[in-house]
Amino acid sequence: MKAVIVCTSVSHGNTKRVADVMGRVLGAPVVDPDEVDTAELAECDLVGFGSGIFTMDFHSRLRHFVESLPDGEWRAAFVFATSGLPEPRFRPYTRRLGRLLERKGFEVTEPFLCRGFDTYLPFRLVGGIRKGRPGPSELDAARAFAERLSTRMEHRSCPPSA
Repeated sequence: MKAVIVCTSVSHGNTKRVADVMGRVLGAPVVDPDEVDTAELAECDLVGFGSGIFTMDFHSRLRHFVESLPDGEWRAAFVFATSGLPEPRFRPYTRRLGRLLERKGFEVTEPFLCRGFDTYLPFRLVGGIRKGRPGPSELDAARAFAERLSTRMEHRSCPPSA
């Protein structure tokens, strides 16, 4: 299985740590959107797209990258994010990015979200929230998520037995 993880991690490295854990499990390099060759991306069986959450949305560089992808017959994709707060039901940002990927031609799996150190205003005034996160339990959850994805992808690529 060929995989790559496209990740924008700008504030505290939270999302990059999660992406690195997933990348080790999937045998996938972790790359910035500016480093991605679309032709190489088209050869991948699985592509991860992730960033920290800024004002209840993915980082603009990641969103613009996904918007710039040509429509086509892409393979599987997953979305992941780190955030100081849980995803609100009234603004499900993972669903919005997932739907954009589906419109581009990806088959999107369930998302992965975890808490991360957040110093966005007004949290900066109190030194931030979720210090020390993602911690061992969140990174273990990211590893388990990637293992499930890897197993699922292996089963998809196996020919049916006679």
